Amino acid sequence: MGKKLKDYWLFIVFSILIAIGFILDLSIAHGVFDNFYSFLLTMLKFVPAVFILIGLFEVWIDKELIEKHLGENSGFLAYFWVIILASTTVGGLYVAFPVASALYKKGASPRIIFSYIGTAAICRIPMTLFEASYVGASFTAIRWLVSIPLVIISSILMEKLISEKDLSQISDAA
Repeated sequence: MGKKLKDYWLFIVFSILIAIGFILDLSIAHGVFDNFYSFLLTMLKFVPAVFILIGLFEVWIDKELIEKHLGENSGFLAYFWVIILASTTVGGLYVAFPVASALYKKGASPRIIFSYIGTAAICRIPMTLFEASYVGASFTAIRWLVSIPLVIISSILMEKLISEKDLSQISDAA
């Protein structure tokens, strides 16, 4: 039981601080709790559907297909495919991380996984449309033209810097 309690220390501290804030009637505690509650509801709406889709992905998509198009021997076209996949991600990075783990288990190379996570953070279609409508399509195009090459370069560097042992530990934790 001590080990389990130790794993949740941050949540316990958060709960205690929120309780103290409510007792002292601090408005910031109410705001933090409202944000937490809103995020929790969003997670409860998205995450079950995401895990169902990931389960279907793991059953229906052959490992050979992923290894061929996104694996170690895949070419530059793999970045195109991963950008297309990442742009359709709905729900933010808390959806992208489980998808990235599923891709890694299916044989996608680490550089492609890192590119997927990076482009899922910057290239989602709803976010792009929202951005283009408020700050303009030219700004959005410039941001993509700068961000995507930087994501690809950094993902290649991260693959070279992170050992295979560390990558397998990350995948096992997910």
